Amino acid sequence: MTKAFKIIGIATRTTNQNNQSAEDLGKLWSQFYTEGIFDKIPNKVSNDIITIYTDYVSNYTDAYTTIIGVPVSALDQIPDGMIGREFEAENFQKFTAKGAMPNAVVNTWMDIWNRDVELNRKYTYDLEIYGEKSQDGENAEVEIFIAIK
Repeated sequence: MTKAFKIIGIATRTTNQNNQSAEDLGKLWSQFYTEGIFDKIPNKVSNDIITIYTDYVSNYTDAYTTIIGVPVSALDQIPDGMIGREFEAENFQKFTAKGAMPNAVVNTWMDIWNRDVELNRKYTYDLEIYGEKSQDGENAEVEIFIAIK
């Protein structure tokens, strides 16, 4: 996903400090499913669920915004309680988390964080794509894209 795109979804501000993001993102995912957010989003261009990490204060050790949503064709109808954002084209390095979720995604992020300097991350925005393969139990796959310089 190197071209610009629009997304509508729900968001929270969090940090990885003191395991805060695990709690906050768990609540956000719960809200996404219990409130049927997917079905309420208009102008969907895909059935993929996208998680965006953006508005970084500095890097992964500091505060950032997480959005869980769906790519859309327009931002003119944003349901109450949701946000709409447009993201510019970016250079990414792709990672694939494989295995039981959410542990596979968590483990892949740990690897990314351990290689932070080597990856030359840009910290504009990073994203995860939960497509058809993300629901495949022990064989699930989620694509993770890290913005790089």
